[in-house]
Amino acid sequence: MTPAQDSLATGQRSLGDASVRYPLWPPLTRGCPRTATPHLTYPVEVDYAYDDVPAGLFERTGPTGAGLDRWAPLLPPLAAPGLGEGGTPLLPIGDDVFIKDESRNPTWSHKDRLNRCTASAAVGVGAEGVVVASSGNHGASAAAYAARAGLRCVVLASAEAPPAVVSFLRAYGAVVLPVPTAARWPLMRQIVDRYGFHPVSNLTDTHTSHAFGPEGYKTVAYEIFTELGVPAAVFVPTGYGELLFGVWKGFTELERLGLAPRVPRIFSCEPSAGGPLAAAVREGRPAATVDTGPTKAYGIDCTVGGHRGVRAVTRSRGDALLVTDEEMASARAELGRQGLWVELSAAAGLAGLRGHRARGGDAFDGPVVCVATSSGFKDLDTGTHPTEPVEPVWEQVDGRLRAAGITA
Repeated sequence: MTPAQDSLATGQRSLGDASVRYPLWPPLTRGCPRTATPHLTYPVEVDYAYDDVPAGLFERTGPTGAGLDRWAPLLPPLAAPGLGEGGTPLLPIGDDVFIKDESRNPTWSHKDRLNRCTASAAVGVGAEGVVVASSGNHGASAAAYAARAGLRCVVLASAEAPPAVVSFLRAYGAVVLPVPTAARWPLMRQIVDRYGFHPVSNLTDTHTSHAFGPEGYKTVAYEIFTELGVPAAVFVPTGYGELLFGVWKGFTELERLGLAPRVPRIFSCEPSAGGPLAAAVREGRPAATVDTGPTKAYGIDCTVGGHRGVRAVTRSRGDALLVTDEEMASARAELGRQGLWVELSAAAGLAGLRGHRARGGDAFDGPVVCVATSSGFKDLDTGTHPTEPVEPVWEQVDGRLRAAGITA
């Protein structure tokens, strides 16, 4: 039996009204039309035949190994081949804090979990290709999974995309169209409508994006559970909130199945230069749009939010945190001292935890997990700080070592 046949997915359900349901196919890429208003569109999620989940699926056998296929019953049909995504390490860094290192995925980010599912949706509907608006991790990952599935890929990017991302896109044969940021989404809609390409990023004013994609992120929760059990809290770098929602939903499913006694508190960690999710939570709204200021955390620099993140934070009794570039840089340096190199955005989870503690936030009775989303190779300034050459004579070498605090 193939993983696609193993899927227990039964349909799609509106997050705006749980009584509003749709068939599993086609996957909705513009949210729930029946609950939408002129100013807000609610996402949909995938529902499953939970009573039929195989016994032993979540047996704690240590590290889970690579690939989403292990979790096929609780994912949409995996019609596209994988690249060994998932199975990333959970690393202790002291003080009962663990890092879930998503940089170990095939294209060095958490987006591979999402794009295994969205590429499968494209295969399932018979699309010839996918289109994505991204200058970062999402575009690189979408291109990889499209190539693996034999699909064309169009990436609407900016001219300032990180060099590592551009290298990924070229390697996978994607068609890259650098355009102004504001033009990406109108052009993506036209490519969808005129060429029939499957959209794997957002098409609505408030973020809804793809119905299948965030389901892949549930596997982060599954893996944490099989290795650690239920942590007290999970801190997640947050842009549009899809990863945040996926982690929360994964733990809610474990609780529903009677395997987990509770759901951990989920904390979103957004750049303080913007923070649409924090604004929505603060104002008691289902979603919000904000102006953003300058930040180097380009991977999570969003003006618009969606309802997924609001639901994850509020229903888990977590909080929506804002972190500065300086706090993220400090957290990134801390991870570097632990042998982990992540991009600035990826350090937002640890920055959120450190800031929460520094500001006298609630103490946690149990382990805390911070998700690190992507590799330091993805940063915009990678490779721009060359090391000054040193003369190969002992006096010069000794001087450089002493300047670095190394003494005989």
